[in-house]
Amino acid sequence: MMRSVTGRLMLLDTASLYFRAYFGVPESVRAPDGTPVNAVRGLLDFIDRLVKDHRPDHLVACMDADWRPKWRVELIPSYKAHRVAEERPTGPDEEEVPDTLSPQVPVIESVLDAVGIARVGVAGYEADDVIGTFTGRAGGPVDIVTGDRDLYQLVDDARGVRVLYPLKGVGTLQVTDGAVLREKYGVDGRGYADLALLRGDPSDGLPGVPGIGEKTAAKLLAEFGDLAGILAAVDDPRAKLTPSQRRRLDEARPYLAVAPKVVRVADDVPLPDVDTTLPHGPRDPAGVESLAARWGLGGSLQRLLTTLSA
Repeated sequence: MMRSVTGRLMLLDTASLYFRAYFGVPESVRAPDGTPVNAVRGLLDFIDRLVKDHRPDHLVACMDADWRPKWRVELIPSYKAHRVAEERPTGPDEEEVPDTLSPQVPVIESVLDAVGIARVGVAGYEADDVIGTFTGRAGGPVDIVTGDRDLYQLVDDARGVRVLYPLKGVGTLQVTDGAVLREKYGVDGRGYADLALLRGDPSDGLPGVPGIGEKTAAKLLAEFGDLAGILAAVDDPRAKLTPSQRRRLDEARPYLAVAPKVVRVADDVPLPDVDTTLPHGPRDPAGVESLAARWGLGGSLQRLLTTLSA
């Protein structure tokens, strides 16, 4: 269930952005008690700049309630395995996160809630899936802000869906639409997931098809349309595949049978009934004041509140 969204919707891949803030803002930025708050302040500055530059009508900070869902791991056990700090028999595994970043995440969540920015995470799903579901149900244009190229698969010029990809902070964003994808990768949004699963992605533990890199994957998709077309070509002796391509793709069938469900973002997440409207004033003024004093967020938080009220 979600409320109707008809204006411009901005969806934040929040973890992607606070990781960038953490590494982009010096750890010397600290609260009065000496606790690092570089990720908190950096994220607030990011959001301030995004709202100023793009003026969304709706804004959602999408969260990873489960950064490594078991249903994905059951299909491809290597999925994000190299990023596991501790396996847990119940609940999500613990992700490897810098020691001075982990304590900042609850502060980020508290500040977003006090300001009144919608924050949505759904058990059993990654932020990408929340973003995919919001995007699919939106009635107007959508800006997805992420440093994760996986979400390029959602780009859709006909619906006004684009990805704002930070190149340097959020001051320099690559506005990624269909033209950019075709120029850089030879595919549109619909084809990007097939490209990604064919080439693989070491950062997510996706093996891909051995010997099929990005350029070869793009050529195969241009020739045969999509993954189903490529696999049909493997069975067609007249199809223009080299012997090695045919053999490698044939041997990769078990992986290719499950990879689409892992790589493609879900579009059926049970979203909560949440007000996504961009706030013009803090939902909890006393809470904002308390958090600003406790964590020394003065300048960053005040700039964001001023921008929201404009």
